[in-house]
Amino acid sequence: MKNSIILITLSCVMLSCNSSFQGFYNNHKADLGTTSFQVPNFMKAVLSTISPQVKHAVGNISDFKYIKFQNVSTLKRQSLISEMNAVTNNGYLDVFRKNELEQTRIISVKEAGTVVTNAIIFVHQGSDIAAYYLQGNFDPDKIKSLADEDTLNTFTTSLLQNYNSNLNPSFNPGN
Repeated sequence: MKNSIILITLSCVMLSCNSSFQGFYNNHKADLGTTSFQVPNFMKAVLSTISPQVKHAVGNISDFKYIKFQNVSTLKRQSLISEMNAVTNNGYLDVFRKNELEQTRIISVKEAGTVVTNAIIFVHQGSDIAAYYLQGNFDPDKIKSLADEDTLNTFTTSLLQNYNSNLNPSFNPGN
């Protein structure tokens, strides 16, 4: 019980200091059981080679961050969902939100006129959680289509496969 109170207090302090996706990402990228990546400026060319299906789904990406938590405890899940709520309450508009015991899906955006400029996609299923941050110019209807679970799963798989296939871990172009 005492550990729960300490964790909740610590989460509240962290929420008040870093209620942005970058803050959320920085706070958790080194957590055990976490996979994360962001696309730095020198790798923006990778995003320009994304498959036509992914490009059609989201449009022009100028910034992309991804973080996935595996085998998350109930207490950690509640803390992560609370942190993401603080992030999305900071100037974002919810396009879609589904809160259930075994599944949470949030799609929140910032708009400039009729164009979506920032999108956060947060998905909790079972003991796994994944969060995406996209910045660029997106068609709002295409972002709304990600509320469909099958569309979101296809988008996720395609985006991650394209990102991974465009990474070349070798600094020697001949290899």
